Amino acid sequence: MLILDKPYASDFLKKTAEDRKIPILDNGGICNLVQNQNLNLLSENDFFCMAKEQNPLKLYCNSENSINKISENLLDTKIPGYIHFCKDKIKFREKIKPLYPDFYFREVAFEDIKSLDVTCLKKPFIIKPAVGFFSIGVYKVESDKDWEKVVDCLIRDVQSAEGLYPNEVMDSSKFIIEECIDGEEFAIDAYYDAKGMPVILDILKHPFSSSTDVSDRVYYTSKEIILTYLKTFENILKNIGDLAEFQNFPVHVEVRIDQNQTVLPIEFNPMRFAGWCVTDIAYFAYGINVYEYFFADKKPDWEKILNKKDERVYSLVLVDVPKRLQGKSIKSFDYKGVSSKFRKVLEMREIDFHEYPVFAFLYIETKADLMELKEALNMDFSEFISMA
Repeated sequence: MLILDKPYASDFLKKTAEDRKIPILDNGGICNLVQNQNLNLLSENDFFCMAKEQNPLKLYCNSENSINKISENLLDTKIPGYIHFCKDKIKFREKIKPLYPDFYFREVAFEDIKSLDVTCLKKPFIIKPAVGFFSIGVYKVESDKDWEKVVDCLIRDVQSAEGLYPNEVMDSSKFIIEECIDGEEFAIDAYYDAKGMPVILDILKHPFSSSTDVSDRVYYTSKEIILTYLKTFENILKNIGDLAEFQNFPVHVEVRIDQNQTVLPIEFNPMRFAGWCVTDIAYFAYGINVYEYFFADKKPDWEKILNKKDERVYSLVLVDVPKRLQGKSIKSFDYKGVSSKFRKVLEMREIDFHEYPVFAFLYIETKADLMELKEALNMDFSEFISMA
């Protein structure tokens, strides 16, 4: 079963739902997402009555906007408990503390941030909303002198994000401060099967342009990444899944590997794979339809898939609106100009930049030397912007 909601549902996801006749909640707010599609829409009453009868219940959401509706209507299932385990980053840290007893974190109310004395806190540290999305309000603090600037940025971010997402998705009333995990960052799309075993559908490496960069500008996957990290990440997901007792549950997981090769989870995101349907990159890279795999209990035959792959790299480039600009002040954007910066664009997905701080998502194929991706990390898209 499927719940579609803002901000974005890809044509790839909607075509999968249409072909498989997957029951979809007609929540009244998806008309702009599913125009001219022959989808199996059910009323709220019919949808949730059917969901309660499913054994097992396999429910996927493209957006976390639906979390509150799920919690209200599926209290008799395990799903609200799974969501609660994942979504609040403070509670998540508390629950996995048996696995990571020495990891430092603390809660701070947004109203107390201005007066917070950070001189006694070990640095560097990360501050971010306890319930957040899309790297909004996420900052790395490396020294005491950074703090005043970070506070100003947090206030600006909170004001800019107001009304963009429901409180269940983005709640800036409280923040988490946690120790900074130095090392390489990865994103993992997976689901837990009926026996609670994790099934990894894709692994994306998340590079940054600098030590203070926390943006979502680039993610990429390759044969080498899957071969190197598949077993390690399966073990981490299994350990945390055992604590939560996950079953038939999709997740988008972010982890870092420190200098001691210890894998530390950053967060588990419930009910979905990578946001904004970014995880569709698995189809470009490996021919894996992640939605079909979840609903049909399919598991990638990674040995067979990777035997056919070469050293090419498949990437997602987020073409975002510069933080200094407001989407409403922008007249137009040169999408063809951006595309010309990359050797092989597999697909461009244009986003309404007047509503969201994003111009487009670019799926590209590059060589293993990653030069295009390094350039993309530092790219300023201002040259493609025409102001109103």
